[in-house]
Amino acid sequence: MSLSSLPDIAKQRPSLAIAIGAQYLTRSFVGAAGRRNYKLYIPESAHDQPRGLVVMLHGCKQDPDEFAIGTRMNDIAETRGLLVAYPGQTGVDNASSCWNWFRPTDQMRGAGEPAIIAGITAELMSEFNLDRSRIFVAGLSAGGAMAAVMGETYPDLYAATGIHSGLPYGSANDVMSAFSVMRGDAGFMSRPERRTRAMEPVRTIVFHGSADRTVHPSNSKRIVTAAAPSDSTTQTQTGRSAGGRTYTRTIVADPKGLPTVEHWLVEGAGHAWSGGHGSGSYTDPHGPDASAEMVRFFLEEL
Repeated sequence: MSLSSLPDIAKQRPSLAIAIGAQYLTRSFVGAAGRRNYKLYIPESAHDQPRGLVVMLHGCKQDPDEFAIGTRMNDIAETRGLLVAYPGQTGVDNASSCWNWFRPTDQMRGAGEPAIIAGITAELMSEFNLDRSRIFVAGLSAGGAMAAVMGETYPDLYAATGIHSGLPYGSANDVMSAFSVMRGDAGFMSRPERRTRAMEPVRTIVFHGSADRTVHPSNSKRIVTAAAPSDSTTQTQTGRSAGGRTYTRTIVADPKGLPTVEHWLVEGAGHAWSGGHGSGSYTDPHGPDASAEMVRFFLEEL
């Protein structure tokens, strides 16, 4: 059974443009939990010392190149001096190339896919001499759900997470409960026993379309609730993107007044990366630019 109800994309994939002087490398990571290939974008603006690293986790029926094209994250990274890593899920590990965010063995530290993604992250941190304050993880759909897993299981590794059209950590424990929570049925949610926190929740920015029929928008609110600190305050703003999408932006601040969570609900948008390039898969070019807003959120405390 596939965890993706998305239609196959029939159009030919466009080529991925690389800035002059930048590098887009194919690499492989092997660890105790397994092996994954990944793409690494090294911007021309950051050859000497990158400002940070964004780990991007694609959605079902996507691969690293499709995700890079659709999100335009390489373009944003070039202007900000950031590395971008795109781990690739395989058809062997999931028939629809989804990250297995719903399996208990892939929801824990030191095992399964979280250990592989963390291994890629740690390897790049060492290679480019980056500390935790400059490390971020983001994803779409199943990739967004896995980004939530990474923020929960490796809060010592990531300074912030970006979750687009995703699902809360521990909201499913098998295929049946995964489909239930995707429909917005909270009654089937079975959260695993939470770790004793040695750190505060990782700063989180969430995007979701109000018309998403693949992952119900109520999941984004549950992510925000889990990420919000105690005694937090909220501020709500509304706006309209250049492409005509209206949105509601909710900012959650901690008791010191520092923004720790942002929630963007994009009116009329479906299961697609907001503000993405129209030639990419599962993108909504009319919405606010999720890639730019995520990077702005990631870097605003540096």
